Amino acid sequence: MKRYRRSGFWQEFTIDSWILCSALLLIGMGLLMVTSASMAISGREFDAPFHFLWRQLIHFGLGIILAFVAIRVNLEWWQRTSVIWLVVAIILLALVLVPGIGRHVNGSIRWINLGPLSVQVSELAKFSVILYLASYLVRRSDEVQTRVIGFIKPMLILGLVSLLLLLEPDFGAMVVIMATALAMMFLAGVRLWQYALLFLVVAAGLAGLAFSSPYRLARLTAFLHPWANQFDSGYQLTQSLIAFGRGGIFGVGLGDSIQKLFYLPEAHTDFVFAVLAEELGLLGGAAVIILFGILVGRAMWLGRKAYQLENFFAAYVAYGLGLWIAFQAMVNIGVNAGLLPTKGLTLPLMSYGGSSVLINCVVVAVLLRISSEITPLVQSSSRRKISTRSNRGLVT
Repeated sequence: MKRYRRSGFWQEFTIDSWILCSALLLIGMGLLMVTSASMAISGREFDAPFHFLWRQLIHFGLGIILAFVAIRVNLEWWQRTSVIWLVVAIILLALVLVPGIGRHVNGSIRWINLGPLSVQVSELAKFSVILYLASYLVRRSDEVQTRVIGFIKPMLILGLVSLLLLLEPDFGAMVVIMATALAMMFLAGVRLWQYALLFLVVAAGLAGLAFSSPYRLARLTAFLHPWANQFDSGYQLTQSLIAFGRGGIFGVGLGDSIQKLFYLPEAHTDFVFAVLAEELGLLGGAAVIILFGILVGRAMWLGRKAYQLENFFAAYVAYGLGLWIAFQAMVNIGVNAGLLPTKGLTLPLMSYGGSSVLINCVVVAVLLRISSEITPLVQSSSRRKISTRSNRGLVT
């Protein structure tokens, strides 16, 4: 942990080396693998092997600018504007469904064009829901812990967000949002029987939605027996499993993947981890998982310390952002390894994608801001405890 002294805002700002270093390493590995995974398709479609790399670098450049802005914003501002962020996200989720505004990609309407940029609204929705729910849990803490209506109210809002996501459709984003929200409410101290009942209702609803559509059902069940339909519904997964099998422990070498050569669809986006496993092997995949563990673990540590200091908004935001990263990374890696049904979810900080990159940069900035506000208080509290123990020892 380092403290830098600057003029104005930067006069005293704590840089959390755990968050910053783990995030930078993930970004660096992501850029490396996106370059390797996309060179073939980039050369074929754009006659420029580094087309996707340059675009990803531009996205990260914009993300760094947003991160510098976000890191200067105190947590009170995020709390005051949390409802506004949610309303903006809901409006954009509705606009994306309007013909002529939303852009179709692979049968889904998830993007809005803003000049040269294409924004995937679900990424903003995830961030906005966490801010809103953290603010709600602070404002209605007694109601959430003592009355059923306390956690039904935010579920109604989340139901609206989920409905709009399903119309796109974006079932994966909806599952991540609901899982993160339920985990945050559990940490907020809702009664166990009420939480269990709500969890069962949500789980039954998700299962009903999954089985109500032949398309979703086929994607959800294909991972159980991918080789039975290896040229149809199980094609992506079988190619991903071949990549894992070829990689072994040490990998085939950086840039030597075969599966990225038009065998594995979306190799630089949803299945970048499979290419990493093929080229860098089990050791490379384990390194990525460890880095995500450090990042998520630090976010949860910050949430715990903020809660102990009674800065509940910071605590719930840290918990929410950490859980979001954990759930999405777990789902993406699980899909790549054939442990979960195929879902169109990117690997945070690593997969190619403008909206994901921009929001992830803001997420890291907010976590750094929380650490900067919380860590000095934690250190001050520790010093007071040590001083109190020393004084007691002298008196004795």
